[in-house]
Amino acid sequence: MDVATATGLTGRALSRALYATGRGVLLVASAALSLALLVATVLATAFISLGVGVLLLPLVTPLVRRVTGLCRDLAGRAGVPIPTPYLPAPPTERGVVGWVQRCRSILTDPATWRDLLFLLLNVFVGFVLGLLPVTLLVYSVEGLVLSAGFWMLMRESGVDFWYGFTPMDTWPHAVLGALVSLVVFAIWVAASPGVVAGHAYFARTLLGPSERAEIASRMRHLSETRSDVINIQATELRRIERDLHDGAQARLVAIGMKLGAATRQLRTNPDVAETLLVDARNATASALEELRCLIRGIHPPVLAERGLEDAIRAIALESPIDVDVTADVPGRLAAPAESAVYFALSELLTNIVKHANADRASIDLRHEDGALRAVVIDNGQGGANASLGTGLRGIERRCATFDGTLVLSSPEGGPTVAILELPCALYSPRTSSF
Repeated sequence: MDVATATGLTGRALSRALYATGRGVLLVASAALSLALLVATVLATAFISLGVGVLLLPLVTPLVRRVTGLCRDLAGRAGVPIPTPYLPAPPTERGVVGWVQRCRSILTDPATWRDLLFLLLNVFVGFVLGLLPVTLLVYSVEGLVLSAGFWMLMRESGVDFWYGFTPMDTWPHAVLGALVSLVVFAIWVAASPGVVAGHAYFARTLLGPSERAEIASRMRHLSETRSDVINIQATELRRIERDLHDGAQARLVAIGMKLGAATRQLRTNPDVAETLLVDARNATASALEELRCLIRGIHPPVLAERGLEDAIRAIALESPIDVDVTADVPGRLAAPAESAVYFALSELLTNIVKHANADRASIDLRHEDGALRAVVIDNGQGGANASLGTGLRGIERRCATFDGTLVLSSPEGGPTVAILELPCALYSPRTSSF
């Protein structure tokens, strides 16, 4: 290992330790808040029978959930994501009846009692685990400062100071204290991330969703995605109807009128009849082309015939910018999933061409661990935001219909990275390729 590599590894280890120490400070603060909120929640719950708790509990509970939300966020930053476990709030009335309904929904939510148990235990666990990295860092720095000569000032002031098991009264003892402080420093570097991660796993045990909450969340997600599917299908049907009415249907009506006029002119004016027949033939070709385009918009033939890989390569070839495609999908997906991925990637490429001001993009498409993963990267100007436009939101809804996700990273100045993941299985081997 060369010096540069060792320096880089050391720097990353120090950064992780400092970051973990900062999170430890927040854990200590969360422990103090846990104690205060635990007392407030217990008092509010105890005073429900007196009527005061009915007013206090709905005010204290959001603060409790904010603190537990902070602990979930810290756990997520430590690599232990914790989903929000609360049941959806039911509709409530106004006035005193509404306050009583809110109290009932809070008290009947299992996550409320898990939060209280977490607050009780976090007073000790959060304080100890959060304080440990800070203590190790301060203690190691203290030993280095004493060993550098500060021990002499302590001796001159008449104070006998020990560092660990070493009396700081001579230079040999100071050197020994410095070695001890370096060991403590090494322990701090190595142990701090693990200590904070330990609190993250502790938080996940108590703050994660219960089985009931997971079922409720799943049902809510299915309800939302079902509504999205119905809306998307209705929009697609309206588009098809509009395209047929304004395009192919109008051309077919015009063809019929021209054929009727040609029939009337056939005996009296054959030259005009011939011209009308030629126009009708050209209109037939145009109508067929419009129908082909409409069919491609519903389900592209290349997707049905050759599969997802070749369909994505086809839209990449038709794109006005350079698009590199790497794919490893050794089989066919279910037709609805293939169609969803195809149109999602097509929409992403369209957005890149229209809005990203990019001249190059890449698509990496592969099926791994029971899921299809597509990564789209462009060298454009960045700044894409799913909350500000309907195109990316539509892609998110299309993916959510299949329990998929769209993760977007688009800092100002680029590059933009869109990661699409769709849980799905392969049903048959790929039969063709470009």
